[in-house]
Amino acid sequence: MKVGVLTGGGDCPGLNAVIRAVVRKGTQEYGCEFTGFKDGWRGAIEGDTVPLGIPAVRGVLPRGGTILGSSRTNPFKQENGVRRIKENLAKYEVEALVAIGGEDTLGVAAKLYGEYGIPCVGVPKTIDNDLSATDYTFGFDTAVGIATEAIDRLHTTAESHMRVLVVEVMGRHAGWIALHSGLAGGANVILIPEQRFDLDQVCAWVTSRFKASYAPIVVVAEGAMPKDGEMVLKDATTDSFGHVRLSGVGEWLAKEIEARTGKEARTTVLGHIQRGGTPSAFDRWLATRFGLHAIDAVHEGDFGKMVALKGTDIVRVPIADATAKLKTVDPALYEEVGVFFG
Repeated sequence: MKVGVLTGGGDCPGLNAVIRAVVRKGTQEYGCEFTGFKDGWRGAIEGDTVPLGIPAVRGVLPRGGTILGSSRTNPFKQENGVRRIKENLAKYEVEALVAIGGEDTLGVAAKLYGEYGIPCVGVPKTIDNDLSATDYTFGFDTAVGIATEAIDRLHTTAESHMRVLVVEVMGRHAGWIALHSGLAGGANVILIPEQRFDLDQVCAWVTSRFKASYAPIVVVAEGAMPKDGEMVLKDATTDSFGHVRLSGVGEWLAKEIEARTGKEARTTVLGHIQRGGTPSAFDRWLATRFGLHAIDAVHEGDFGKMVALKGTDIVRVPIADATAKLKTVDPALYEEVGVFFG
């Protein structure tokens, strides 16, 4: 069997580990050949490919990013996008696709399989950890580690100047990165998209922290919103999947805190630092297992499925189920960590 592999959407640590596992096991145990489509669905539409054999995946395990490249191309927004994908699969004699991505990439894979019969197997990737049907996505652990280290470092500079430091982290409409890194880093306030925040309460927590002779750290997810207001955005443009570019709430929040409390407040936006660099040991482990099980699904002809982590087991679930809704933070979990606020 000849198998196509692509990575779509935002990059994250662990993508190369998946590619490596798929190619190694597929070649050694099943006699598969592999073609890599460059830059996600763009490569499948345009027929932009790269040979993908064992020599190509040697040494990639600790590398961040993706050796195949990525993009946010939506085939359903491209002229004859689906027809061109079918033509290129036939041209390169590709009999199945392994699509590695998040909500958008896997949403395309689900539709290509369900409506057009293109054999796809999905692998869940996102630093946001917001895909339902899997306990964790790879990339998330690395992003949390990077954010936690940044918060650790910011504590010392905040206390040296006795100022408020607001740390804006990624996550889009889910607060997993903010919640995990904020708790691990000892933040005094954590604000997530799932719970609109009261600005007066935030300022009260900040003031309380200063009264205890400590400088407060406020961690805010990029999609967090105040109770009396809308999402704060620097850029309202959208990508081909209709998503706006999130960011801006951290800077806005710092200005509001400074104006209301009289305390100096600064902002650190971690941005794409959370996506870059070498993957953590956990993400390498999880991504590798996902890759091994994904090629098993291809070999068995179990298409339309996504590999997922349930407890310590890798299982298969319909891709459509995994992309039907976002996995967001349970209010009870957020309330649990509230004891550390202020």
